Amino acid sequence: MSDQQHRTTLGRGSYEEVVRVGDVLRKETVGGMLLVAAALLAIVWANSPWAETYFSIRDTELGYEPWHLRLSIGSWAADGLLAIFFFMVGLELKKEIVIGDLRRWDRAVVPVAAAVGGVVVPALIYVAVNWGDSDVLTGWAVPTATDIAFAVAVLAIIGSHLPPALRIFLLTLAVVDDLIAILVIAIVYTSDLELPMLAWSLIPLALYALIARRRRPLFRGSMLPAWLILLPIGIVFWALVHASGIHATIAGVILGFTVPVRLKAERGEPTHEGAHGLAEVFEHRLRPLSAGVAVPVFAFFSAGVAVGGLDGLTSALMAPVTIGIVLGLVVGKIIGITGTTWLVTRLRGANLDPSLRWIDVAGVSVLAGIGFTVSLLVAELSFGVGTELGDEAKVGIFVASLLAALLGAAILTARNRHYRAIAEEETVDADEDGIPDVYQADGSHHP
Repeated sequence: MSDQQHRTTLGRGSYEEVVRVGDVLRKETVGGMLLVAAALLAIVWANSPWAETYFSIRDTELGYEPWHLRLSIGSWAADGLLAIFFFMVGLELKKEIVIGDLRRWDRAVVPVAAAVGGVVVPALIYVAVNWGDSDVLTGWAVPTATDIAFAVAVLAIIGSHLPPALRIFLLTLAVVDDLIAILVIAIVYTSDLELPMLAWSLIPLALYALIARRRRPLFRGSMLPAWLILLPIGIVFWALVHASGIHATIAGVILGFTVPVRLKAERGEPTHEGAHGLAEVFEHRLRPLSAGVAVPVFAFFSAGVAVGGLDGLTSALMAPVTIGIVLGLVVGKIIGITGTTWLVTRLRGANLDPSLRWIDVAGVSVLAGIGFTVSLLVAELSFGVGTELGDEAKVGIFVASLLAALLGAAILTARNRHYRAIAEEETVDADEDGIPDVYQADGSHHP
C-alpha cells in the first residue's frame, strides 16, 4: 500500500467489502420500512378510541415464574424477540472484525473513533440539558444509539449513487455503535446479578460454541443439521442469562460471537481465504426473521405512546427529557461523528479521500441520529414501561429520528445528484468479469 493510501481517510475499500456491505444494506431496507410501519400503527392505535385494547395486549403476562419468565407481551418482545436482532448484531460485528474493515486498524480507527464520539457527545448534551434532575439523568444513554435498519432504509431510498465508502462508513459506524450500546446495557442496566444462574449459563454456551465451530453438520446422513440443534441450546442459554439479571439481549450478542465466519478446514481438507462458515447460514435464515418480525414487533409494542391530544403532545415536546434526547440525537451525532472523524484524520496526518467531501460525512452523521430501536429499548430500561418520563423519552426519540431522517435525506439527496454521473461511469467501466476497473487498478480486488 502506498503512503498516499495510508494518508487517506474513508477510502473506497475492497470490492469484496463493497459487495458484502451492499448486500447487507439491501436486506435491511425492507426491515427498516416494516419498522417504521409498525411504529406508526402503534402510535395511531395508542391514541385512538381503542387505545385501551392496545395497552391491554401489551401488558398481558405470559409464561412461568421460574427463571423469571413470567413476562408481559411487551417484555417478551423486548427481551425475547429483540435477542434475535442482537444475535444478528453479534454476527455482523464479528464479520466486520474477521473479514470487514475492522480487521485492519488503519481502516477501523476512523469508524471506531467516530462511533465513540457519536456516543459521548450526545450523552454529554443530554446531561447538560438535564443537569440537577437525578430521575431524568438516568436516561443519559437514550440518545447515544443508532438504528441501523431505519438509517439504512433512508440511505437506500435517497442514496443510490452515493460513494460506496459512505455506505461502508455508516454500516461500520452503526455496528460499533451497537457494540457500545450493548456494553452500556450490560454494565449500567444489570441489577441484582445472580452468579449461580450466570455460572450455569456457561454450560450451554460452551456446548453451543463447540457445535457451532464444527466444519460439517453435527450428524451426517439423515440427522439434524447443526443450526437446528443449536436453537434449543441457545434458548436455554438465553433463559439462564435472563434469570441471572443481565438483560437477555446480551445473550444474543454472545451467541453471535461464537459462530464462525469462515469455514475451518478439517484434517486433510484444504480451505481458502474468505470461505463462509455457519454465520452465513444463520444470516440467511435469521435476517428475514429479525428484520421482518422481531424488530417490527418490538417497535409495535414499544412505540405506543398516548400523548393526550395536542396539549399533551405540546407538554411532552417541552419536557427536559425530550429536549435532551432531540438535541443529543440530532445535534450531538453531527458534532460527535463529524468532529471526531475530522480530528482523527488530522491527528493521523491524513486527508479525506478525494472521492468524498466533508458534507458527505456530515450527511451520514445526521442519519446516525436515527436512534429508534435501541433507543426505545434503553428508554424502557431507564424509565420503565408506561411511565411519564418513559413516554416523554419515546416522544423525543420519535421527533429526533424524524428530524434526523428528513435532514439527512435533504443533505444526501443533494449529494446523490452530484455523484450520479461518477457512479454511473464506474458502473459502466467494467470488464466482462463485471468488476469496475477502478477496483482492479488500485489492487483492492483480490479474486
